[in-house]
Amino acid sequence: MSRSRLRALALSLAAVATLASCQVRPLYGGAEGTALNAKMHELAFSVSTTPVAQYVRNELIFLTSGGAGESTNAKYDVDLSAFAVTSELLQDDSSDTASAGRTIVTADFALRRREDNKLLATGRRRATALLDFPSQEFAKLRAIRDAEQRASKEVAAIINADLAIALNKEPPLDLPKPPAE
Repeated sequence: MSRSRLRALALSLAAVATLASCQVRPLYGGAEGTALNAKMHELAFSVSTTPVAQYVRNELIFLTSGGAGESTNAKYDVDLSAFAVTSELLQDDSSDTASAGRTIVTADFALRRREDNKLLATGRRRATALLDFPSQEFAKLRAIRDAEQRASKEVAAIINADLAIALNKEPPLDLPKPPAE
């Protein structure tokens, strides 16, 4: 064999060995996924102080509980705060009004274990929603609120994934027993 073929073979074997050492697995799959779902149902969210924070909180409660509502026996606390900023993008020079804008929702969160108050995860997430500004003032306010709700849903989905990743690193809880056949 020539040197170039030997080198290519060695590189191929090194690549295969490197890929074999990867431990990629689905976040919600298998027994680990069952344990993670149980942990996600044990989250309690802080009281919201703004309408945008309430949108994010409501969506997170829905995502983490599967629509069952907030946990009654929470083992983890999530401190959550969120705010929105709306800005004008396209300025009409003739009327000095904007025809389009964007709303940016920013949310900060901190996940703590209740038993020892250990901080497990923290972060700041943002999402942007674009909107058109109608000429009527009430319609404009409604468009801004709709954009805040859309961006809040997106932020909540990102935070939900962050919480799942943090809880997946936690030691496993007792797994629920499989259903009887």
